[in-house]
Amino acid sequence: MSARPLIGLSTSQPTEAAGLGRHFNGTSRGYAEGLAAVGALPLLLPTLPDVAAEYVWRVDAVLLTGGVDVHPRHFGAHPLPGLGDIDEERDAFEAALYREARAQGKPVFGICRGLQLINVLEGGTLWQHLPDAPGVWVDHAQVARPPSLGHDVTFVPGSALHAEHGERAFVNSYHHQGLDTLAPTLRAAAHAPDGLVEAVEGDGVIAVQWHPELLFTVHPHALGTFRAFMTALR
Repeated sequence: MSARPLIGLSTSQPTEAAGLGRHFNGTSRGYAEGLAAVGALPLLLPTLPDVAAEYVWRVDAVLLTGGVDVHPRHFGAHPLPGLGDIDEERDAFEAALYREARAQGKPVFGICRGLQLINVLEGGTLWQHLPDAPGVWVDHAQVARPPSLGHDVTFVPGSALHAEHGERAFVNSYHHQGLDTLAPTLRAAAHAPDGLVEAVEGDGVIAVQWHPELLFTVHPHALGTFRAFMTALR
């Protein structure tokens, strides 16, 4: 029997453009590879809101992965120009996963969309389209493909991410939404040069805006983000 902690990964659900028009569940392989590299056993979770609680009972922790935009109704806002694609079933499923994990005291790791959804579920808000946000001047939606690096982030001393990365690291940046009001239960763990919160930590929660799963095979420092989560899991 494996001693590796079992981590449940949320998934995207694209629809087949041709053929039978089938719905699929899946996610970037890099999430699973990053978790396996730090000693975890990844398990993909199909988007089934009615069984979210059962999933959480059977795993040791949850990873909320990247993907489409969070619907603004979850933070009391109307859709604005610039809002991208949404998936309300996925919103409902991941919200159920997150709430059940918190109720059971199991750690949660968020990446990109995962960070944004965690902030919303804890009572924070989002910028729906960062180019419209005052004071945001860094290019947060880089065109350069993985594993290219984008801007740097500065880590907050005392955070788990600071313990792994040190004061500063370069990351990638593939998002057009971002944190506006930080949830009261979370604390900022990293900032972009323009001040945008790029990572948060809380009780059993670590979430980042960048995509370490697209970096660590070429830029080993990115594996520190996964290690920080494993530290929280322990």
